[in-house]
Amino acid sequence: MDIKNKLTELSEPDYKAFSLKFLPKDTILYGVRLAHLRKIAKEAVKKQDFSFLDEADYNIFEEKLLCGFMISYIKLPFNEKLELIKDFVTKIDSWSVCDSFCASFKFKENEKQQVFEFLQPYLKAHDEYKARFGIVMLLDHFINEEYIDRVLFLIRNVKAEGFYTKMASAWALSVCMVYFPQKTISLLEENILDTFVQNKAIQKSVESYRINEKIKNYIKTLKFGGKK
Repeated sequence: MDIKNKLTELSEPDYKAFSLKFLPKDTILYGVRLAHLRKIAKEAVKKQDFSFLDEADYNIFEEKLLCGFMISYIKLPFNEKLELIKDFVTKIDSWSVCDSFCASFKFKENEKQQVFEFLQPYLKAHDEYKARFGIVMLLDHFINEEYIDRVLFLIRNVKAEGFYTKMASAWALSVCMVYFPQKTISLLEENILDTFVQNKAIQKSVESYRINEKIKNYIKTLKFGGKK
């Protein structure tokens, strides 16, 4: 499979122009839709053709993301897969690559705790995108009864200061508010979060159709708090 030619064939100038509005200004891309990238990745993995992982130009958005999808779909011993993930995370340089990569994973139930432990260094990282990777993985895979207390504790203690890290924290808290409102409200009431994270989490929660008006009205009173 000549993947680079395939990407050229599937490129859409209008979609490229649209996508560039949401990506860093220096992003190089073909303009290929995510559904096509996922399909190509699945076909390559099905054929056990992993050569593109070595051939890809990681400076090109779709080639990088295609490799991320391939890694998420590859069936390997779990520890080997984690090593591929670890290597790929070092190449993440946009919210879009990060979030699409995180959402593509499916883990077996008996692998979840190992994944959770694997995420700990990223959640403590000061690098913007490593931290975002950790937070979005929590958001996608660990907002449940078993992990919610640990998720809230970890988000509370994120150290990275970048905009995309803070947006991920706020987004994650707004999702926690949907499923575990009292626990999430208790964290907001402590008034210890970064001001931007607290206020943005409240804003996103208020905008959500999945949170009732009583909760929305109360959490509005918790805005503007937090450390500077």
